[in-house]
Amino acid sequence: MSLTEKINEDLKRAMKSGDSVKLNTIRSIRSKIIEFSKRGSGSSLTSEEEMAILLSEAKKRKEAIEIYEKAARTDLLLQEQRELEIINEYLPKQMTREEAWEVVKKIILNAGASSAKDFGKVMPLAMKELKGKIDGKIVQELVKQQLGE
Repeated sequence: MSLTEKINEDLKRAMKSGDSVKLNTIRSIRSKIIEFSKRGSGSSLTSEEEMAILLSEAKKRKEAIEIYEKAARTDLLLQEQRELEIINEYLPKQMTREEAWEVVKKIILNAGASSAKDFGKVMPLAMKELKGKIDGKIVQELVKQQLGE
């Protein structure tokens, strides 16, 4: 089942259940998918494009959560956290920091990187391997730590 089909099924279930947060979150994802597909060639979305949409939506929620935490707006914070949980249901299982550490270590070893100068060589390889599995900021931190920056 494609993401679009899953979204449409979940949208129907959310309408029936009356869960307004879930309904609005799924509608927002669906609208991004429709908007993105109208911009393209008219063919169905690839899994990479679907992942990019979901990651973008998740990133927006994470940024909003940070802002609401600083502003002490717990009402809005809780809603954004709930929306992020809903979006995460469609994303692949997220890696732990320790799992990502091991992957980054292997990438550095395979790339022959040894110092902070090799950051530009390692980072694209790490992001290609870990995209969608863990936050890019964490990947960047791990690469910098292992290269001794």
